[in-house]
Amino acid sequence: MNESGNDGMGSKINTAAEMRWMIYGANGYTGELIAREAVRRGFRPIVAGRNRESIQALAHELGLEFCAFGLSDASVLADQLQGQSLVLNCAGPFSATAAPMMDACLRSGTHYLDITGEIAVFELAQSLSKRAEQAGVVLCPGVGFDVIPTDCVAAALKAALPDATHLSLGFDSRSGFSPGTAKTSVEGLAQGGKVRRDGRIVGVPLAYRVRRIDFGDGEKDAMTIPWGDVSTAYHTTGIPNIEVFIPGSPSMITNAKRANYFRPLLGLAWVQRLIKARIARTVKGPSEEKRALQPTFVWGEVVNARGEKKTAKIRTANGYSLTITGSLAVVEYLMKSEPVPGTYTPAKLVGSRLVSQLPESSPLQIS
Repeated sequence: MNESGNDGMGSKINTAAEMRWMIYGANGYTGELIAREAVRRGFRPIVAGRNRESIQALAHELGLEFCAFGLSDASVLADQLQGQSLVLNCAGPFSATAAPMMDACLRSGTHYLDITGEIAVFELAQSLSKRAEQAGVVLCPGVGFDVIPTDCVAAALKAALPDATHLSLGFDSRSGFSPGTAKTSVEGLAQGGKVRRDGRIVGVPLAYRVRRIDFGDGEKDAMTIPWGDVSTAYHTTGIPNIEVFIPGSPSMITNAKRANYFRPLLGLAWVQRLIKARIARTVKGPSEEKRALQPTFVWGEVVNARGEKKTAKIRTANGYSLTITGSLAVVEYLMKSEPVPGTYTPAKLVGSRLVSQLPESSPLQIS
């Protein structure tokens, strides 16, 4: 049952802002940042999560309604979403939360957004597109740093070179990890690398390919990673061969390659629990001051069968700061628009200019 926090907060909001919507996982690092910014903008989301004590405290501080519930009971979950226009899922790892929340949204007629970067979640959403159409629902995972900037770069490059056959994307970010992101990264290490070849996602070793890239802040060694664009950029562009890179020091790249030998161990359930428990105790997300000093440089490159090439670069805010503004931009878009129901990527839903319109973004340059 929904419960009220502080009722004394004034309401000077437009019709879109009055729509009922929910932030699930609002007690997490990123979810709380999004909730606070939403309130600052005059929105009144319902904050929700599994931990009643922390959700209730946040709701009372911000003057919002709150719900406390888990995701294990499908019928209870769907009931909690009745009357909600949309849910922004911020509760990771999304390998555990996305499937039950998407299913509940399809049952309740609620649009679904999340801030995942997990390939499996993006592929799950694509597999549910027909159900979403029938339910009148939009499914759009990845409305944070994963994957708004790279998805918009991919869409812009496709427009610049329509017959491209190969797409490379990457980013140079100094952001620290939040607990949720760190836990997801541990799961990713166990699963190994991923690239797209001839339209199919295939497994490859960690640091499968290494090349020199200027992301916008000088040329650096960079290695492939299993980033969400291996899924999403294909659905945005149709380009059949996709790789994603991040810069790495020689020692970082060497350690990533060595980790290939230990991946079976990393995949053991008890090892995952041990590492994640340590992360929960020790990892804290970056402060506002630190985020402000850590911009991100995003890069992309397309090549066609004739060897013609186009390159794109853009500087954006810190990944967590972009996740706040990017996710809320997509929330506002869905409140004010009526897209055809189905599964979307951020650039497919809002357009390739989305990233350029976010705070601290430079113009997108293509050469």
